[in-house]
Amino acid sequence: MVDIPLSATAHQVGEILKKNELVRNPLVFSLYARYTGMDSRIRAGEYTLNDSFSTPALLRELVKGRLTELSFTVPEGYTTTQIADLLAEKGLADREKFLQAVSEEEFAYSFIQGLPKGEKRLEGYLFPDTYQVDRESKEISIIDSMLKRFADVIDELDYQAQSEKNGVTLHEALTIASLVEREAMVDEERTLIAGVIYNRLRIDMPLQVDATVQYALGETKPILYYGDLEIDSPYNTYKIYGLPPGPIAMPGRDSLLAAVQPAATEYLYYVARPDGTHLFATTLAEHEANKERCEE
Repeated sequence: MVDIPLSATAHQVGEILKKNELVRNPLVFSLYARYTGMDSRIRAGEYTLNDSFSTPALLRELVKGRLTELSFTVPEGYTTTQIADLLAEKGLADREKFLQAVSEEEFAYSFIQGLPKGEKRLEGYLFPDTYQVDRESKEISIIDSMLKRFADVIDELDYQAQSEKNGVTLHEALTIASLVEREAMVDEERTLIAGVIYNRLRIDMPLQVDATVQYALGETKPILYYGDLEIDSPYNTYKIYGLPPGPIAMPGRDSLLAAVQPAATEYLYYVARPDGTHLFATTLAEHEANKERCEE
């Protein structure tokens, strides 16, 4: 790994290469660079080089600017602030600049046009995946890469059409997908949880999704107390009817599909077992019995 600073002369670059045992004589390197006219075309950045490279090969790499690519992985269920923290921890972005870009920058994607500005604006739209970037990547370009990946996925899934078949907008489907992502621990339960959400929406029953309260609180608490359920927030689905104003996390592909392909079920309730799986019920009495079973 070799870091070439801004405005470095060919001789300074030669010294850096010698220090990294990539050339024997920095003067020879700088003379060759000047002779070929490439001395002023060397680009700053971080490169991956090895001692098998000849002087001409080294110069070609430095002039083409093929910078070292670094990878980062956004897990499914992450929030915007968690992504900002992840990128800052890896030294790939400034946390505050990233959140500011999320809040205020304009991106040319139809699915986010009209969304209110703020740190929650792109919640759900930054697709969780593994990305390759270089250290020169700016916060805006990283965000754009994630939005592009989301655009590719929803285009492949024909997501707009699938959402409309379920009587919801793309934004609403994405919101449901985010609830599924945060509630489901096993893949086979995703469509069932989505089915419960749709059933409750259909009869105007509060969703009462614990994950929305955690989002409103700004932390993932292992146990929610009655006082937590009283938080005054449009994301608290114990107090509001219908969906929250937007997604609460970045859903992965399976949750996206579950939100537009919900299970045909009569279930209205579910409760988590200690292992993270759920027991489902149609009536409140069945649900109370399931809760007792999970507490045994």
